[in-house]
Amino acid sequence: MAFYPMASLPASTQQLAITAFGEANTLQIQTSALSEPQDNQVMVAVDFSSVNPIDAKTRAGLGWAAAQNKDNLPWVPGYDIAGHVVAIGDNVTHFVVGERVSGFIGFPLQAGAYSQYVNVEAADLSILPDNVSLQVAASLPLAGQTAWQALEKVKVKASDRVLILAGAGGVGHIAVQLAVALQATVFATGSADNKAFIEQLGATAIDYRCGEIANQIEPVDILIDLMGGDVGMAALMSVKSGGRVVTIPTMTAEQVCQQAQSLGLEATGMLVSPTVEQNNTMLEMVAKGQLNVEVAAIYPLADGDKAHQQIESGRTRGKILLAVNNA
Repeated sequence: MAFYPMASLPASTQQLAITAFGEANTLQIQTSALSEPQDNQVMVAVDFSSVNPIDAKTRAGLGWAAAQNKDNLPWVPGYDIAGHVVAIGDNVTHFVVGERVSGFIGFPLQAGAYSQYVNVEAADLSILPDNVSLQVAASLPLAGQTAWQALEKVKVKASDRVLILAGAGGVGHIAVQLAVALQATVFATGSADNKAFIEQLGATAIDYRCGEIANQIEPVDILIDLMGGDVGMAALMSVKSGGRVVTIPTMTAEQVCQQAQSLGLEATGMLVSPTVEQNNTMLEMVAKGQLNVEVAAIYPLADGDKAHQQIESGRTRGKILLAVNNA
């Protein structure tokens, strides 16, 4: 194994863990022993981790990851990392110590990105282009791949009119740009405060507070539902007969799909699948100026409760990060 001298690595790592299901204050700093990476793994010193809505949902005790981990508390959430390689397993040949990397790790049941150090399968990591920041790299994996795969699910093409709910959010602002890059005509919902931001991304902004969406635009071919629930159900009325719908929030996916099908629409739910190739492609798009990733705020690891409260507000533009090694 190649690694920095052990004197430069701590014997333990700080983590932010869910100690009980409930409010954001159930997140607490804990200390765990630091183990060496296995043969096919890389140890990463995590500079930044991303906070995603699924993290807050799991902390609240909702969803499959919570159900599967109810007897495993304290449990460390987080799926996005960006940082530096500090140790390399014996079978790993394509990384070097000190290299900047990012990845989508432990999805959905293992997680663990809210940690100063993590051991990650080398195959799950991307090497960062020189001009892509660690902050952007930490923001991209889960949200970017969710956006990419949602557009794939409904086969977005150049002739399509596409409506994206929550177009200024973490997944939404990436989905807007990817759909625009496919030369679709894109509409995206958001608040009046985010109108200019959404339009800078290439979409027509729809103020969700100005009445039914269906009364504000002509029918669309495709709905990318990043809201679910009553909002997602109401947006179905904006889709033309025979149109295509993908709904992302898993807790209301069955309900939204049933309603969509009753209206003569093709509808499906989706669970993102980590794909390092897609991460690599989007990092290259960022490096070439073809994709912008908005970072709304960065919190120290110890203030993860505040980060969760922000993500739960539903008013976040872009992404929320944890500065992990500032714990």
